[in-house]
Amino acid sequence: MIDVNEIRKDFPVYQNHANLIYLDSAASALKVKDAIDQVDYYHKVLGVNAHRGAYHLAFETTQLYEAARSTVARFINAAEDEIVFTRGTTTSLNMVAAAFRDILNEGDEIITSELEHHSSLLPWMMTAKKTKARLVYVPLTPEGRITASAFQSVLSDKTKVIALTHISNVMGYRTPIEDIVKIARTKDVVIILDAAQSAPHMTLDVKALDVDFLAFSGHKMFGPTGVGVLYGKKHRLSQIEPFEYGGEMIDEVHLEDATFKPSPMRFEAGTPNIAGVIGFAAAIRYLERLGMDKIDAHVAALTRYTLDKLSQVEDVTIYNPKDTHSIITFNIKDVHPHDASTMLDQHHIGIRSGHHCAHLVARFLNTPATIRASFHIYNDFKDCDALVEGVIKTRDFFQSF
Repeated sequence: MIDVNEIRKDFPVYQNHANLIYLDSAASALKVKDAIDQVDYYHKVLGVNAHRGAYHLAFETTQLYEAARSTVARFINAAEDEIVFTRGTTTSLNMVAAAFRDILNEGDEIITSELEHHSSLLPWMMTAKKTKARLVYVPLTPEGRITASAFQSVLSDKTKVIALTHISNVMGYRTPIEDIVKIARTKDVVIILDAAQSAPHMTLDVKALDVDFLAFSGHKMFGPTGVGVLYGKKHRLSQIEPFEYGGEMIDEVHLEDATFKPSPMRFEAGTPNIAGVIGFAAAIRYLERLGMDKIDAHVAALTRYTLDKLSQVEDVTIYNPKDTHSIITFNIKDVHPHDASTMLDQHHIGIRSGHHCAHLVARFLNTPATIRASFHIYNDFKDCDALVEGVIKTRDFFQSF
């Protein structure tokens, strides 16, 4: 296990909230000092634009910005010109879906699932409406999993796009994307993977995954908010139109027409989130120093431990009892999730309640809302015990009326 006492020294929030038990990393992870320092360095020492000036401050800014691209490329085993910086996973996925409004035709099929976060589902839903393409959902198992066989049952000659989550933000289950890709490559399809929940916890190798596009966010990886990544295979990026138009993404502009720079610059119009990108790179380097396998093992141990403890508590329904990733989704009998969240907060426990930006999952579970606890490297078994104890106290409090 990771030495959590040492890890917490790297996260300044614990200096201000020493009793914090933070169990909402699936929504946004705490910010590591390395990333904060790099953001501060940009604002205090540099503060100028990238790619636009020949003076010293601009040159250093550009160097740091492009070095961040190299860091991300190494992290997922991609080429640098396959890395596009965006506002986050939502923007990345919207960029791809919007481009396909000019590519898809009536009757084409888009395979997705009921496990998707809204940012993975809604862009394709809107694209389907615009193009008269059809959304096709992979049937889920009774426990809420995607299987390769279920995917194969909906794959057809009409399939043009496959847009799936890597790890569900509610169920925590991992999609067998490697098996799905092997099956899908028998057709001429484009595969988009939402890696928002997997990138913070596990090694990603886009060459091994063989997906066409992949997206993730900095704020779930100890980095700043407002920055993320769209990875795209080089030939796929050249096939789609830019999402935005403006400065720095153009090659030449004439009175009636314009040409654009090659990827990634053609997708990064305007002044980017320079501080965020530089801070994000520092967060990735921090993850790499710890080791993704070590992180995954630590979080999985916490999840298994808590599931075992929580399953023994009466009047608690666990919706993903076999998850070994980082997420536990549950409800307490006769206690609204929002009330439970408020009660747990009185014990310094921060959890998430609601539908988690995934209405279709809530409908699949036949409940309007759930409680979600999610773990990361700054959590330990004491946090797990505190959660279970807090759930028992919450149950007993509301059942006492």
